[in-house]
Amino acid sequence: MQNLRSKSLIAVRAAVGILPIVSLFGAAHADRFYGDPPDANHPWAVHDGNRPQPPRVEPGTFSTQEKQGTPPSDAIVLFDGSEGSLANWTSSKEVKWVRTEAGTLQCTPGAGDIHSVAEFGDCQLHVEWTAPTEVKGDSQGRGNSGIFLAGDTEIQVLDNYDNPTYADGFAGSVYGVNPPMANALRKPGEWQFYDIVFRRPVYKDGVEVDSGHVTVCSSMESSFRTAHHWKVAAGIKNGRSRSHSQK
Repeated sequence: MQNLRSKSLIAVRAAVGILPIVSLFGAAHADRFYGDPPDANHPWAVHDGNRPQPPRVEPGTFSTQEKQGTPPSDAIVLFDGSEGSLANWTSSKEVKWVRTEAGTLQCTPGAGDIHSVAEFGDCQLHVEWTAPTEVKGDSQGRGNSGIFLAGDTEIQVLDNYDNPTYADGFAGSVYGVNPPMANALRKPGEWQFYDIVFRRPVYKDGVEVDSGHVTVCSSMESSFRTAHHWKVAAGIKNGRSRSHSQK
């Protein structure tokens, strides 16, 4: 389950989507393998011709400030700007996030968190968001929101354009864990882009065998990385350590 949280106004453009993680490198076209055979850590021999080919995915297009991009063919699109896509989200509040005439998803005061109806584990998440053009407040009190992965690990959304705050609460940070590598934000009212690669923690017989990790790239047009391969560990929510679900 992915969770969008807002403590003040925030708009999300229609290109929010989840993509299954797909290997970038496939097997060589060969009827035999070369090199080392399979072992405990490598289930396939080097260049094994029997290894399955990568699935074909039609690539999408990048968004710009003027025009929304298109998702790749294997994306699960959670919001596409239509009224019908609101059914992909749920909230316990009577006040709801609203779809604007421009086709964005906007939080209204008192609406609180929204959660995706679908649940996800390992994923690649693309989010486009913008902070209000009417600048109010400072530090954490300006356009504050967040993206919660598996309900626990928060990627901070915040208007930090000319607005300093504590480092591990900056936009693009793994909140309360690690600050972003740089501040790559555009001005309020301009679209910000996050591409997040998340691998959930893995348990075996109740014991954590892989703590998981998250990588965040901000400002998609320039592919600027803000957080690289941070361990998820116990997870952070509201600055407090939590234990991840073993599901």
